[in-house]
Order: sequence, then C-alpha cells, then structure tokens
Amino acid sequence: MAAQSWPAAAKDLVMTALGTSRVWATLAHGIINEVYWPAVDQPQVRDFGFLVAGAGWWRELKRVDSYTLSTPDPTIQLPTISHHGDGDGYQVTLRPVVDPDRDTLLIAYTVTGTGVRLYPLLAPHLSIYRPASEDEWPAFGADNVAWLDPADNTMFASSRTRCVCVSASPPFSRGSAGFVSDTDGWTDFSRNQAMTWTYSLAGPGVVALMGELTESSGLLAVGFGETPAQARAVGQASLAAGFDAVAARFSSGWQTWASGLTLPGTAQGLSPVVTDAIRQSAAVLKTHEDHAVPGAFVASLATPWGEDTNDPAGYHMVWCRDGAECGLALAAAGRTDDAVNLLAYLASKQQADGHWPRCFFVDGSFDPNAAVQLDEVAFPVLLAARLEEYGVALPTSIDDMIRKAAIYLAQNGPISGVDLWEENSGGSPFTIALEIVAMVAAATCLGGLDQQYALALADNWNERLEEFTYVAGSQLDRYFGTDGHYVRIGPSADQIRVGNQPASVEPIAAEAQVGMEFLYLPRLGLRDPADKRITDTLVVVDRMIRRDTPSGSTYYRYNTDGYGEWLDGSGWPRRRFGTRFGIGRPWPLLAGELGHYEAIRGGDPATQLTAMLAMRGRGGLLPEQIWDGNSLPWRHLEPGKPAGSAMPLAWAQSELIKLAITIATGRPVEMLQSVLARYGRTAPTSDRWFWRDAAPVRDLPPGRTLVIEDPRPFTLHFGFDEWNAVSERNAEQLGLGMFGVSLGSADLASHASVQFVRRYVDGQWEPASRHDVALHVTRAPALRLSAAELGRVTAAGGRARRAGHRPTG
Repeated sequence: MAAQSWPAAAKDLVMTALGTSRVWATLAHGIINEVYWPAVDQPQVRDFGFLVAGAGWWRELKRVDSYTLSTPDPTIQLPTISHHGDGDGYQVTLRPVVDPDRDTLLIAYTVTGTGVRLYPLLAPHLSIYRPASEDEWPAFGADNVAWLDPADNTMFASSRTRCVCVSASPPFSRGSAGFVSDTDGWTDFSRNQAMTWTYSLAGPGVVALMGELTESSGLLAVGFGETPAQARAVGQASLAAGFDAVAARFSSGWQTWASGLTLPGTAQGLSPVVTDAIRQSAAVLKTHEDHAVPGAFVASLATPWGEDTNDPAGYHMVWCRDGAECGLALAAAGRTDDAVNLLAYLASKQQADGHWPRCFFVDGSFDPNAAVQLDEVAFPVLLAARLEEYGVALPTSIDDMIRKAAIYLAQNGPISGVDLWEENSGGSPFTIALEIVAMVAAATCLGGLDQQYALALADNWNERLEEFTYVAGSQLDRYFGTDGHYVRIGPSADQIRVGNQPASVEPIAAEAQVGMEFLYLPRLGLRDPADKRITDTLVVVDRMIRRDTPSGSTYYRYNTDGYGEWLDGSGWPRRRFGTRFGIGRPWPLLAGELGHYEAIRGGDPATQLTAMLAMRGRGGLLPEQIWDGNSLPWRHLEPGKPAGSAMPLAWAQSELIKLAITIATGRPVEMLQSVLARYGRTAPTSDRWFWRDAAPVRDLPPGRTLVIEDPRPFTLHFGFDEWNAVSERNAEQLGLGMFGVSLGSADLASHASVQFVRRYVDGQWEPASRHDVALHVTRAPALRLSAAELGRVTAAGGRARRAGHRPTG
C-alpha cells in the first residue's frame, strides 16, 4: 500500500474567502493542491488534479505543466487557469473560488477539443492534525475511506469527523474509488490508457477518487463537513448559488478589505510592478489568518518538500516571529485592525511564565520539548510598541502580556536557548537586539523598580552586545582585511554543532560562521549603519554567503547551512544520517534585509527590491529559498527561481512590503522612536553591569557598579583580591522578579578583583565554587563562554582552574 504524503510546497497561489467559510485552497502546477478545513492549520486534501483524455491518449495536467494563470486584481486571488495541449488539441480552463458563505471550494471548468473528456482526481488526506512524534506521522491521512453514491456518482471520503464530498453539475457520468498506486484512477489510466475501473468503495487506507465529466463545461463543488451529509449539503448549496454569484461575493469581500490598505505607490516613487507586488503580498498575508480564531496567522500554507514527508504540521503553524512580522507589515500597510487581532491572539497563547512555544497549532497545542526562542518572546512586545506609535488603542490584556514577556526576558536573556533558525543556542545579534528593544519598549508600561531595571538591563546588554556577538582579529579577518566581524552565534569560544548536517560532521568555531543577523542592529536603531564593525561584517558575508543568481543577489542563512535540496534537487527530508541534511539554498528575504540596510544608510535598496521581485514564482509568490544549482527542469528547479522548501513564506511576503515602505519613508517599520531616542544608533555607557550565569562579567570597566543577579533570593559570599576581606550580603529585589547584590564604587575602589559565590535561602550553595571579576579594566571585553559552555565549567565547580572558597560549618 502507498505511503501518505503531501504535495510539492511551491505554490502558485493561495486563496480563501472573507466570510463565514472555513476553507483555504492552494494552487500549484495548474491544479488544486492542499485544501484546508475547518482551520488554517488543518489540510484535508492532498491535491485535486485533473486528467484529460481523448481517443487513444491521456494526459495529467500537472505533469504537462503548460498553463497560464491570471487574477483580476493583485488583492483578489480569484484565478483563471488555462491549460493548453498543443499537440493534443485540447484546452482546459479552471476557475476555482472559495464560497464566502459555505465550507465549499467551487470550480468552474470548460473543456475544448474533439472527443476530449475531463477526469477530476481527488486525493483526500483527512485527519485531525496535532503535535505528534515522527513515528506517528505515517498514520495521518492513511485511514481514509472513499466511496461513491450509486445514484449520481457523487464522491465521498471520510475519516471520523472529517468528511469531504465532490459533487458535479452536470453530474459525473461515472466514478471510481481506489487505493493509491493500486486501484485508483491514475493507476487505471497508467495501466489501461483509459478509465476502465468503476470501484464503488476503497479503504481504510491511502485512497483516491476519480470521476468522469462528459460535458464541455460545468461546476465542481468540494464540500466539507463533520458528516457526509453535511459535506454534500454545503457543496450542493454552492452549486445552486452558481459560480458568478459566489465569485461576486468573494471579490466584494476582498475589495472591501483592500480598500483599507494605505500602501505607498507611484506617487512615492514606486513602480507599478512594485505597487502590485506589495498589494498582493498584503492579501497573501491576510489569507494566512484563521477565520474562527481571528489573529491566528500561520507561517505558510505549505509543508516543505511535502512530496517527501507526511509531517502533520509543516509550516501551517503559528510562530510568534513570523506572526509578528505579518503584524508589522499589515500595520504599516494600513490594516492595524488585523495587527491588533494578531497581537491579541498571541497574548492569549502566552504561557504563564511569559514565553511562547517555538510554534503551535491554532488551538495553542504545541510540542513541549521544543526549545524557547527569545526572539519570539521579544517580537510581540515590539509589535505592541509599534502599534502604540501608530496611535492604535490596544486591548487591556496587552499590558499584562508585555509585563510577563519582560519578566521572562529579564530572567532568561540575553543568551537564547535556540536561535531564530531553531538550531543553536548562544548569543545571536538578531535575538539580543530584539531583547534590548523589547525591554526598552516594555519599560513604558512598567513602573518603579521594574521600569528602572528593564532600562538598566537593556542599556547593559546593548553596551555589551559586541562582547556576546563580535570577534576581532580572527583568521577570517586577516584573510579578508577586516578588523573584526559579527558572528552568527557567539561567544567565539563556542564550537558550534552545525544543524541539518550528518551527525559525523565536526563542530566549527563560532568565529568562522557568519550570517545576516547583524543587520538588525542598524535596522532597530542600536548601531549606526556606517559603524565599521557593521561595514566590516558586510565585507565578510559578501565573500562567504552571498550568492549571485540570474534573478539577482541574495544570501544563504549561514555558511555550512544544510537546510535545502541535495545536488540532484531531491528534498531535504529524504536524507538522514543521524539527522536530516541537505545543502542550504539562498533566501529571498535576506535580500530584503540587505535592502533595508541600504535604505537606512542612504544607498541603493532598489537592487535588492528588484531581486526579490525576480525571485517570485509564477503566481507572484515569494519562496523561502531559491535554487542556485544548474537547471533541473524535471524537478521544476531553475537558477534564481523558487526551490522546493515552501512558497509562499509569510515572512518573505512581509519583508517585501516592509522594504517598499522603508524605501518610501526612509525608516524601517521595526525602528521604534523610543529606541532611537534612548540610543541614537550608538552603544550606551551603562552605569550598572549585570553578572549572571548566562552572561558573566569577567572584566568590569572603571566607574561601574557590578550587580550579581539571580532569579532566586540568595546571599552573596564575596571577597577581594583572592578572597581577602570576605563578607556576605543579602540580595535585594531588582525588579521583574530578579534579585541582586550591587557592589558600587565604594566597595570596589581599592581592589583589583572580586571573588564570589552564592548561597540560596534553602542553605544550598550554587554548583560553582567561585566566580572572578577583574576590576577597573579599560581594555575591550573579550568574548566569553556561552551558557552551554559555562554550564559545563560550573558543573565541574571551576576546580580545573582555581581552588574554590566556601566557608566551613
């Protein structure tokens, strides 16, 4: 029996109606791909394709791949798909539309050609999708039952409370239900060159349905319900309403929504091509929102390399980062109402301690084993602050959301458990920058100690940002003639285990791996775009991870990336050696990140904008990755064009909108006035330096107060200059649930170093036997161990370096 899987992830178009309908449809290769129901994260149809046949021949339209696609307006994704079989003399036109009032996908069809008949072929993938271990994946959609109504050949499939019905007007002349790769309609044509089977029932298993249409035009309805009767009823109602009425309602809903857009246009110097592209992108973002749960935006209506996996989640889950990117873009585009809904939804899914899961289904269910990303804790705070700058009234729940997020960041930052690419822990310039901005933004709705501490912590992390993420004088710098560069993950003492590579691949030094994360420092207003550390890093990344393609230049996520197709174009999920691996491909959204930098430094961002537009797919959608190898037409891979990971990617569509707005206004959407006012694109001089396990202070500059902090109350046992003048001091509340002991100028003035260890209120000593801080150091701080490396040292009690000090008795 065939294994269940998903279709290719590179879509031509995504569509939904703005009404009570709970259906989303995707198109690729000229046919319907996944159809989602009853939520935006629940795909129920693998694909709905078409065979066309005449006397002695047959073709599958998606394999012929000779079609055109058009829509009436960039914001109205109401496609007309025209398939041409020049050698066979046929033309098939398909016009799908989601019924705004019913859970139905309606498709008008016309067929021309002598003796030509059309055969719709439905592959159901009915299930209730949820977080699951990988050994559970094969079962999803593999227990479906398919059958025909003998009265009119209406086709059905079901799995528990998930039912689909395909009805036709005029009715199907005959139909067949079968097991995929055994008794299904495609296998019938493959073996017999015609439809010869008319099985009435198949399943449970991986099944498919096929019907024969003898008329040259008509309507198809794909209806969904919790019972077969419900699925049939909504489909019949849509057929009775007729295509023209349904399409008019569909168009009216999108026209009303699009009338609220306030995007820049030709009057602001943008070309008509760019104007259409960003309007389409805004509609694509809106399409990724759930209908029953407003504000729940998924990352993509696709499963990366779906033909090679049966992953029940794919990218049709909610990520705080991707969702906030959508919210920022939609707010900047004038749809602040959608951004507020998004923010309110995220607030409702925040965990009690203030963080969000890495990703989650619309109902909030998630994998509890996934590591927390601190950028995803910071992004909702940034979105809230930007909406307030627009003068938008926010729900009363948002202040509580911000406070809880600030507490989590204060207690767990600045080193993230996993970076934005979900692969490595450490100090990411992208993540730490967002944490700093979130703390500054959060301070506006905090008071007292909480506000003072949030700002002091943000100032110190900002001043020390290079300590966590920058290296000077490395082998790379000597080679490229630069003074130093920002790393992808710091500190540089780390050896990074590269994700998406075979388990046998050795770790590499953090200083040897670079990415584009550092560009968020000027984009957020924390560093000047002309800062030599920024410009030097650009030299390094241009030499190491830039890729020039026929569509323009963009970048890999980082050198040694393995998340992408293999040399032969086969998908990432196919290879596994300890872990899945491939070859990372360039990302169009990274061209957008460079475009933002060019805009704020007064350069030429149009080159990057043009590149992003050229990297779009046939329907104008932006992919996650583009292909950078030789042409592989049998895999639909062409240099500079979409690869097979996922298209559209909501994050990339958001980046296009924001880049166009930044070009028109000169200011990135993410740049907050409060941050600019506080830092003015330069690192501050912070009065207090905060020592914590994840970010220890080893060298304290002159005139600063040293604060040893911890989420738990403790007593500090400390001494100076190798444990002289030993004393103890109880920690006091700092704010945001943190406790600390401050050693100021009067404590430190006459000493060269301080040693300390913590004892908690239960009488237990911390694992480390001592910590050391050098005082009054004027040299630039060195990069230090990450939380992971530090944990290994402290677990050993530091005894390999020096003897510890604890009082006895």
